[in-house]
Amino acid sequence: MTNASLTRSFIDLRAWAADATVAQGEGDPFLAARAQLPLADGPISAGLIALPRGAGLVNGMPADEFVIVVSGAVRIAGGDLDLTLGEGGSILLRGGAAFAWTADADSRLLFMRRTGGPAGDGAIIPIDADAPLAPSGAPLAELLVGPTPQCRNHGDWKSPDGEFMAGTWDSTPYYRRAMRYGHYELMYLLDGSVTFIDEVGAEATFACGDIFLVEQGASCSWDSRVHVKKIYCIYRPA
Repeated sequence: MTNASLTRSFIDLRAWAADATVAQGEGDPFLAARAQLPLADGPISAGLIALPRGAGLVNGMPADEFVIVVSGAVRIAGGDLDLTLGEGGSILLRGGAAFAWTADADSRLLFMRRTGGPAGDGAIIPIDADAPLAPSGAPLAELLVGPTPQCRNHGDWKSPDGEFMAGTWDSTPYYRRAMRYGHYELMYLLDGSVTFIDEVGAEATFACGDIFLVEQGASCSWDSRVHVKKIYCIYRPA
């Protein structure tokens, strides 16, 4: 499902990470203790960071990267920021970001990185799941079956070219027929559940606490029968 020669689809990242083999490279574990999710060649990579108990120092992130904690906790301190991310906590690390990290126990994080974009400014941006949400656009009317949902959004960060972004979104229930995704989207459900069916009939339901990725090029329907709220990281090329 994730091989470049196979159908693009949705990927349960928690399930994938549970069996992923981490390669320990040279350098700080935050950058070197990683497993790569097999995705099509391009500017987006994703995978697992396996932080050991201890501490480390990243002198500069090589690219913009969204990170979310799957298990454990990690303290990030850089510039004027000093915060601890527990399970489900997420952050956007811009290219050039320098920080110290501390983990009191082995911790696992998922990442989504975008390379080749505008030069980073070294900023570290927490994703605020409790930020006030403002009304946002609904799915395309021609794809909807049933009432148009009420959707809201808060964007914590967007790249200067508008292609890479992270924030929080919610919606009333809706059913949307399959559409072709022109973008990558990593989602962490804070509330509710949603069922996807891809173009070959593979089906999965994700619920509160699940983390999953819809690949660019996937054709998937969306069926949410309760209120849904999620943290997202999206790469949508112009």
